[in-house]
Amino acid sequence: MKKHIPFFLLPAIGAFVLLCSFTQPKEETKSQTDALASHIDSTVNPGDDFFLFANGKWFKEHPIPTSEQSNGIWQIIQDTINAQVRNICESSAAISNTPAGSNPPKSGEVFNKQKIGNFFFSGMDSVSLNRNGISGLKSDLEMIDGITDMKGIMKAAAYVHTVAGAPLFRFGVGQDDKISSKNAVFIAQGGLSLPDRRYYFDTDERAVMLRGKFVQYAVNMFEIMGDDSADAVKSADNLMNLETALAKASRKREDTRDPVKNYNKISFAELNSSTPEIDWNVFMNGVGLHDVDSVIIGQPEFLSSLDSDFTTFPLSDWKNYLKFHLLNGLARYMDDKTFMTSFSFYSATLRGIEEPKPRWKRVVEQTNWSLGDLIGQVYVEEYLPKGTKEKLLEIGNAIKKEYAERIKALDWMSEATKEKALKKLDAVIMKVGYPDKWKDLSTLEVDRTSYLHNVMNANRWYFNYMISKFGKPVDRTEWDMEPQTYNAYYNPSNNEIVVPGCNIIVPGYERKMADDALLYSIIGGSTFGHEITHGFDDQGSKYNAEGNLDNWWTPEDSAKFFERTKKIVQQFDNYVAVDSLHINGALTEGENIADLGGIIMGYEAFKKTSQYRNNEIIAGLTPSQRFFLGYALAWMVNERPEAVATQVKSNEHSPAKFRVIGPLSNMPEFYSAFGVKKGDAMWRPDSLRVKIW
Repeated sequence: MKKHIPFFLLPAIGAFVLLCSFTQPKEETKSQTDALASHIDSTVNPGDDFFLFANGKWFKEHPIPTSEQSNGIWQIIQDTINAQVRNICESSAAISNTPAGSNPPKSGEVFNKQKIGNFFFSGMDSVSLNRNGISGLKSDLEMIDGITDMKGIMKAAAYVHTVAGAPLFRFGVGQDDKISSKNAVFIAQGGLSLPDRRYYFDTDERAVMLRGKFVQYAVNMFEIMGDDSADAVKSADNLMNLETALAKASRKREDTRDPVKNYNKISFAELNSSTPEIDWNVFMNGVGLHDVDSVIIGQPEFLSSLDSDFTTFPLSDWKNYLKFHLLNGLARYMDDKTFMTSFSFYSATLRGIEEPKPRWKRVVEQTNWSLGDLIGQVYVEEYLPKGTKEKLLEIGNAIKKEYAERIKALDWMSEATKEKALKKLDAVIMKVGYPDKWKDLSTLEVDRTSYLHNVMNANRWYFNYMISKFGKPVDRTEWDMEPQTYNAYYNPSNNEIVVPGCNIIVPGYERKMADDALLYSIIGGSTFGHEITHGFDDQGSKYNAEGNLDNWWTPEDSAKFFERTKKIVQQFDNYVAVDSLHINGALTEGENIADLGGIIMGYEAFKKTSQYRNNEIIAGLTPSQRFFLGYALAWMVNERPEAVATQVKSNEHSPAKFRVIGPLSNMPEFYSAFGVKKGDAMWRPDSLRVKIW
């Protein structure tokens, strides 16, 4: 329910290097190849496509691996983190001598490492996985088959929510958007197996093909569950019809972005009376919630339609729907046949990936996901440079200070609104590096006998951990990411940005320090500037300094703000991402605003460094040129067209290329640095350039 902002930075390849100073030498080193200069494709005019100009040579030399949907900085860094986590997993598995089926004694670090080792060992045990097939779900599938009424459907749906996914709707416990100090129950549209509602209705050739492939995938899954061919085809067709009904009642993804329009708080009694066919008491009891007095509904019309669907579709369709969602959510953790059936649709068909990742990498990633805080404690001790927190705070505070100056200088905002904007900015909490308090996973059961059950146990633990927050005050110290997570986010309800420690590193500078141009474009602009701007984008601007939905704008200022944001929607609507598929400017609006605000703040802060003031030339590049090339390096990602198409239809982030050329096309400083002129593809007249923060 929180707003997580996937935003990738640039840790180093191989050894981690502490960024301990911003002072740069005035003479460039001749003996080493500069990471920025070596990636430039000089055959491309920077004013036409700066993304390819900055990264094109690297793309030519590094094709996309057959097991990946993309290649570039993200993949390089994730591979680095995976290798480090693999070391943690393998060393932990080596010391874990726990008998099969039991848990190790609770003995601090050894206990944590034994859990890590057991989890990893169970995933690597392909012999047991292939021998067991889907037998680990036998009792669950039989339970669903034995359902006799719709109360049973709600009870089983609650169970699937705890261990495998989110059938019927999205559900959770999190901060109340209007009372951020309290936890509330949320229910929103969901229950689809395809990435977005558009996949059920679009009429283009690719969409029609994907629907057909999905139905065949469902046929294959029902056959794995024991249906004969005829029954499997019937079950798959009925599944598609049911999910199409759910999709029809769903709002467009861009219409779910407005936090005010998607906040509908009603009493639990009203929920029951408005959807009489859905037994919410059974569901709440099933997930372990009691004495629920109110719920926040994202899309009331979806639940009304679902209530009607409960009488329209027969019980058998709902049973097959739940069986499919149970197996579909866990297929990656079973035998090779079940795994490959899932891979062939979700990875190969949807994203163009040619072959699976090696088993060790898949198991490492899942171990990291399921036991993130346990691995995080080892990671901080063994891999994260000392002083990481201090350095990240230093950069973040520099950007925050620049943002304040920028707000004060705005010519379109009144003094009254500026005062409240500055109050909110001053209240922004910056959590960096790693948490001061780790989650206690001591009750999570992990052994070596079943990878599937280890994953289900972990899913259940995290679900119950979320449920346990109901009725308790919000813990504003909590982290939703681990220090080894290559990502960052802004949470408007806490008015906080969270930057995990692994974001401190810059690739290509393993044996020397990156210069300020890179640090301020990558860590300063693309992270702190980006995340702070989320507090002032089209959604975040609706939350006040305390993290509550509250209109702190004057009507005149609000109108001026949204008039400016319309321009960025129009700009991105005109970009063609792949084939004839345009970017959805309304869907990606918030991320595009954050990209633009972030890079502007990063540049303004960079201008105060000695590198910029002294006009230091490195590898033949001016400070400004290095800054903008550094920003392009942050998005050095070459994606398969299938993956781009899937992203455009279902994700709030623009493809990497447009996260470079989009914001830079609005910056006159970029034009000056690379001689962009009228007639170049990226040139935009001043009247169309987006100017917000």
